[in-house]
Amino acid sequence: MKLHMVDLQGQYRALKAEIDTALQEVLDSAYFIKGPVVTAFEQEMAAHLKGLFALGVGNGTDALQLAFMAAGLQPGDEVITSAFTFIATAEAAALIGAVPVFVDIDPRTFNLDPSKIEAAITPRTKAIVPVHLFGQAADMDPILDIAARHGLRVIEDTAQAIGATYKGQTVGYLGDIGTVSFFPSKNLGAYGDGGMVLTNDEALYEGMKMVANHGSRKKYYNEVVGINSRLDALQAAVLRVKLRHLDAFTAARRKAADRYDALFAEHDAITTPYRDPDCHHVFHQYTIRINPDVPGGREALQAHLKAQQIPHAIYYPVPLHQLPVFATMPGARHGDMTETERACAEVLSLPMHTELSLEQQQYIAEALIDFVEERNSIAT
Repeated sequence: MKLHMVDLQGQYRALKAEIDTALQEVLDSAYFIKGPVVTAFEQEMAAHLKGLFALGVGNGTDALQLAFMAAGLQPGDEVITSAFTFIATAEAAALIGAVPVFVDIDPRTFNLDPSKIEAAITPRTKAIVPVHLFGQAADMDPILDIAARHGLRVIEDTAQAIGATYKGQTVGYLGDIGTVSFFPSKNLGAYGDGGMVLTNDEALYEGMKMVANHGSRKKYYNEVVGINSRLDALQAAVLRVKLRHLDAFTAARRKAADRYDALFAEHDAITTPYRDPDCHHVFHQYTIRINPDVPGGREALQAHLKAQQIPHAIYYPVPLHQLPVFATMPGARHGDMTETERACAEVLSLPMHTELSLEQQQYIAEALIDFVEERNSIAT
């Protein structure tokens, strides 16, 4: 049985006629940078997510950097975020001289723990960056309340959670700015790099648009130091097609997650993803925890899955505060990170994509359950 962490070939085959037509139209027009296809996609994205403004940019890391720049962050300013995420969240802040301050996570959701944020705030703090990890929204109400009381910007890292909701509202538009990645493996993925910034604030939108265009509103009349970050028309064409199917993609992922939950329901050594009742989880990843008391632990399980040709991944094996780049960065700091470090030692992500079948999931689950039961029987 051929298995994939993400089956992009299968998804392309299902959408081939639509995507090929959309790409051909761009090739025929020879309008590759900006233009009507990009504008149409930006408008369609904002409408789909029930927000006002959306700007296509080069990639998800650019989106974060643009958000920080538009929010007015300066060298030495502090940004509070999670250490249990991909490096881009903190890296983009560091690129403009800001300093990441890491706060521990909620062990159920893997997202930033709001109860730990205020202790990390100093006079230099300028922004909070919640990451909607694995497709589930962070607990935004207390985060937004803290930000309002302390005069802080809220920049949502929505790279893994396009279409997710929190209390009925779409993530990405809850704070001041939302950032999106269209990396090919994302729930809404391009056929190359791509990203987007989201906001309901027109002044922030105009600022990000200017910064992304070399700091210029009018060609050759540059107002600030900016960057060059654009979503090209070929990627926008692909994304326009996929956007029409995004709700169906999400439904397929949630159905697959339901099947995994049922398959693992009677096995205490495997902790399935928590679903916050206030959130609509879109399952960018299906991430389980393996009880550390299972003999051999996660490392032995990985060897077993590899032998069965079952793809899997660890997101993330090293918390950001322990990476050399941040562990030695002047000013970077963190408090107690017990839950972050425990998650890094226990999590394992299983195949999750729109083409995943019940038969494939049964094979994956049986291999994992067989390992746990065999190890537990040896231990007893």
